[in-house]
Amino acid sequence: MATIPSLPSREDVLRMARSTTDITGQLLDTAGNITKIAVNTLDPRDGSGAEALRVLRKTTADLAEASASPQAQEAFYRIVDTLTRLGTTGAPLAVHPVSEPAQALLTALGDSLLPVLDAVEPAVEEVAEALGEFVDALSPLLPAAAGLTAGVLLALTPLIRAAAEVLRDGTPELRRIADALTSTLAPLMPLQVALAERAAAAGAGVVRATLSPLADLTEAAAASMKAARPVLIAGEELLVASLEQLQPLLLATASRTGRVARAAAVRVSAAVSPRADGPLVVATSA
Repeated sequence: MATIPSLPSREDVLRMARSTTDITGQLLDTAGNITKIAVNTLDPRDGSGAEALRVLRKTTADLAEASASPQAQEAFYRIVDTLTRLGTTGAPLAVHPVSEPAQALLTALGDSLLPVLDAVEPAVEEVAEALGEFVDALSPLLPAAAGLTAGVLLALTPLIRAAAEVLRDGTPELRRIADALTSTLAPLMPLQVALAERAAAAGAGVVRATLSPLADLTEAAAASMKAARPVLIAGEELLVASLEQLQPLLLATASRTGRVARAAAVRVSAAVSPRADGPLVVATSA
């Protein structure tokens, strides 16, 4: 026979009542704040509320009209079709046997990559900052690069269309090629698998045998690098000092080359586009 549960004590009832009263008070205060926000936003005395409602009504009307257009309906259809394909193909992939090693690989990568990401985080932040400065410095070249890219794409469009037409016309021949390759390569696959297994076993043995000497070589190289660190630092300082000494000469050479190039451009422009008020005179010197 089931026992009758005991009734709550007087302290439990008082605690529940106080908690309920507190929650109710907070909800009422929140509702009051929301009401004040709505009243302040839609106050009809200065016309701001009516204007906000008018803008909201106009915006929703424009959205309703735009959503009924054929372009919007086509976009909605594509979105729904994409989601349907993802749903129909994602579920079989999730239960496919290949998904188990993929999940194990992702789990192992997640567990091993976290310490690596923590270690490289400062360097990544500095690289990201430097990359942002580099992009800002290259910003004047972006319009020219965009124009060049657009020109290249326009030039490639006829080639892509021609290639598509050729492939479309050659579908039977492509199918014959695929059938011939399949019939030729299919018998070789078991042999390739066996050879791959033997190669993997041999490679694993070689790796196991070379790990210990490689570790010794790495330790020796690290010790040599530590010993040669002062020499390397001195060489780097010498190289930087040499570049600093050559900087004025390089700047002067670049400036002189720029002046010569501008003068040559002016002469070429004058020769190609002569003035209309005089004949074209080309002087040559022996």
